[in-house]
Amino acid sequence: MAKTKRSPKWRSGCPLNASVEILGDRWSLLIIRDMMLRGFRSYKEFLESYEGIATNILADRLRKLIAHGIITSERDPSDGRKLIYLLTPKGIDLAPVLTEMVLWAAGHEDTGNQALVRQIQKDKELFLAGVRQRWAERTRTAGSNLPRELKLRQVLGELVQCPLEALLNLFEAWRVEGQRSLRPQRLYDVDARGARRR
Repeated sequence: MAKTKRSPKWRSGCPLNASVEILGDRWSLLIIRDMMLRGFRSYKEFLESYEGIATNILADRLRKLIAHGIITSERDPSDGRKLIYLLTPKGIDLAPVLTEMVLWAAGHEDTGNQALVRQIQKDKELFLAGVRQRWAERTRTAGSNLPRELKLRQVLGELVQCPLEALLNLFEAWRVEGQRSLRPQRLYDVDARGARRR
C-alpha cells in the first residue's frame, strides 16, 4: 500500500489543520483584526492595541504572517527606517471568517463593541464590501513596494469591478515601475561646443 506524501509544512492534509497552524493563536487573529478594522499598519500601533501584546510576540507573529503570505511589509514612505504592514489578497480573504467569528462570539458570549456587531448583523455583505474597499484604498496609497504578483492580483481584481479605472491604475503602475528601473539622469543644456550648461 502506497503512502501519500504529506506536506512537510503541516501536520496533516486537513484544511482546518492548516488554518489552525497559520492562525491558531489569538495574537495573529488580533493583528489581522486591527489591520482590517482599525487600519493599523505600524509596529507601534500594534503595540498600543488594548490587548497589550508583548514586543517579542508581536515581532514573531508579524514574521509568521509574512512567511504565510497573509501580510507583507514595506518601508514607510515618510520614514524609511520604519516598516509598515499591509494585508495581502490572501489576508483580506479572511474578512468573512473574522466576521463570522465576531457574530458567533456575540451570539454565545457576553462581548463588547455591540455597535460593530449590529453593523455586521444589519448588512454583512455591505460590511465586508466596506472592509475590502478600505483595504484596496490603503494598499493603493501605501506605495508601490508590493511584490509584482500581488500588484497584478490587485489590479486584476479591480478590472472585474471597474474595467476603465483598473486599466488606468495598471498603466500608472507600469509607468512608475518603468521610471524606477531607469537610472536617475539630469537634463542639461548643451551649448554649441558640446559643453554642459546648468
